Amino acid sequence: MKKRFGGTILDISTRLIIPFSMMYAIYVLAAGELGPGGGFQAGAVLALGIVFSRLVKGKNSFFSISGTTAAGIAGLGAFLYCFTGWLTFSNGGQFLEYGHLPFKWLDYVHLHELGIFLIEAGVTICVMMTITTILEALLKREDFEDHD
Repeated sequence: MKKRFGGTILDISTRLIIPFSMMYAIYVLAAGELGPGGGFQAGAVLALGIVFSRLVKGKNSFFSISGTTAAGIAGLGAFLYCFTGWLTFSNGGQFLEYGHLPFKWLDYVHLHELGIFLIEAGVTICVMMTITTILEALLKREDFEDHD
């Protein structure tokens, strides 16, 4: 979206809602191990803030990011997920066997918590940037009729 949408009320409400939605997404990510929620939900709520900002403010949005950059960052989220699994191999464990992460100063419980958090952080980044990539692809397309 290149032009702004809405007026003063929508602009002010956007400035109020987006920070709270981002903080809530971080809470969902952090509390995902202990209760409902986690990586996918946090990524979707973070993407909601980006989409809402882009729809209201247009190209002047703070979150203006190209589709290729968003896809690259989504790849970094997937890499974080895989890298966490690969780290367990270095200590003789199976893929994603968190107790075998190579951080000797942590006990088994804290290794498990750290492993789950790293996995959820990777999923959050990947989901958030994938939704942003889809938004950018839709905004780039000018019409919905195929031309041969």
